[in-house]
Amino acid sequence: MVSSLSVTQQQALLGTFLFMVPSIILSGFATPIANMPPLIQDITYLNPMRYFLVVVRGVFLEGASTRSLTPQYWPMLIIGLVTLAIAGWLFRRRLY
Repeated sequence: MVSSLSVTQQQALLGTFLFMVPSIILSGFATPIANMPPLIQDITYLNPMRYFLVVVRGVFLEGASTRSLTPQYWPMLIIGLVTLAIAGWLFRRRLY
């Protein structure tokens, strides 16, 4: 989606960097989400990395099954579909 918004490759690289840094910080990787202020905790629900980290920790550290991680898959699926739809719409709009 970032590349469909940007005109040059440099803009896409900087846009991705501007998205990834807060995304990593808000994912719970460096700081637990429970220690964040309530408003920031609500914002993390929009971050797909939050759900991905739960899946990775569950699989590698706890040996979690696919069934136990199902509640983490559907938010990532919804975020991915919305992002893909917006990126496709932006790309088509740029072509015409």
